[in-house]
Amino acid sequence: MKLPLRIGIIFFGLVSLAAFIVSVSMVVGLYTGRFRDDGPDINYHFALYLPDNRNSFFNEIIAGAERAAAELNAVITIHSIDPAKNELEMAPYTGADGFIVCPYLEDSLARRQLDRISGRNSPLVIINHTVPNDQPWPFIGTNNFDVGRRMGFLAENKNDDPIHLAVVYSDKSPGIFGERELVEMGITAAIGGSLASPIMGLKTNINPMDAEALLYRLFRDEPRINTIIFTDANDTIAAAQTLVDMNLVGKVRITGFGDDEVILEYIRKGIIAGTVVTNPDRIGYEAVRSLASLRSTGYTSASIDTGVRVVDGGSL
Repeated sequence: MKLPLRIGIIFFGLVSLAAFIVSVSMVVGLYTGRFRDDGPDINYHFALYLPDNRNSFFNEIIAGAERAAAELNAVITIHSIDPAKNELEMAPYTGADGFIVCPYLEDSLARRQLDRISGRNSPLVIINHTVPNDQPWPFIGTNNFDVGRRMGFLAENKNDDPIHLAVVYSDKSPGIFGERELVEMGITAAIGGSLASPIMGLKTNINPMDAEALLYRLFRDEPRINTIIFTDANDTIAAAQTLVDMNLVGKVRITGFGDDEVILEYIRKGIIAGTVVTNPDRIGYEAVRSLASLRSTGYTSASIDTGVRVVDGGSL
């Protein structure tokens, strides 16, 4: 064999060996967690499971969770819960260090899936909607009785006219819909004596404009309704414009949800009586902090109330 050919074979053999050694080193580094492109080592990998119908409320939860994760040198991955699939039942096999879940499926199904996670000794925190259980999971979110009570204060008519009230729930706000009994208990506690008829419960779908069609049907079929409470920001905005279009401003009292600038402007104009505001960013933030505590010490608060406030014409 000629000398140049031998040299070429040896050269390419050494290059191949070097590439193989580098590849093995990278794989080992990734597996053990020692290999990083830059930055500090990652402490935890958490998984956040939210309803598949994203809106601004859930986007703020994600923002708060990511902010807390950055402070803790943690990674958080976002997953959607599809009612037709069993993502939660498969969650323990993802290798995450802990799970944050916003359950919005029927309680018995959600409980079964959550039991599967906690049954494998996986740290678990639930947000926005509680699921009854013999050993309750740590909960981060608002007290929906208090939410309903604040809604009731805003809905109360100051001129003492009898109140015929409809509450519009939404697939866009599954946490409130899931605890609608608590919400209505809070409303009744605030204005029960002024209610002239039982509370009417209605519901919109994920279409942002479904509230418009709902109001047209409502005023056609139930013209006595003079007070409406909404539980979603998009529905609030659509309803306010519909009230203007139907020339019902001043005749129907609307309580909204959320602090979108459009909603605040409707309050300034007197089209909406006021709005109830929760703090989704804090829900996401406190959920990650609680999960990190649960992971590191085995303990965390059983419940953190992230609060609710009211905005009306007097506070703008």
